[in-house]
Amino acid sequence: MTIKEVSEKFDISQDTLRYYERVGMIPPVTRTASGILGWVELAKCMRSAGLPVEAMIEYVKLTQEGDSTIPARLQLLTEQRETLLEQKAKIDATLERLNYKIGRYEIAARTGVLTWE
Repeated sequence: MTIKEVSEKFDISQDTLRYYERVGMIPPVTRTASGILGWVELAKCMRSAGLPVEAMIEYVKLTQEGDSTIPARLQLLTEQRETLLEQKAKIDATLERLNYKIGRYEIAARTGVLTWE
């Protein structure tokens, strides 16, 4: 699978893919289609969630070192999950507060009276 095909499939630029390759976030795109697609999908998912490039680079490095790194990979992924869960809790709290405020403004929009702020 070519870099262009991978780029189009995941809707990311060829430059971004080459960057991911260069820094070690994904193996070279010259690999088999199924292999590289999984790596690109993981990299895109991790980045869209805001996880650091360094974590993905470390994960790829550990994977390439073989099965002896399974415990380290497990720890890395577990730590990243914990980070995401903390971020999610903050987002959930913010959404709850926004929903409350929106509800109050919806009432005010219907009644013409804002009784709080």
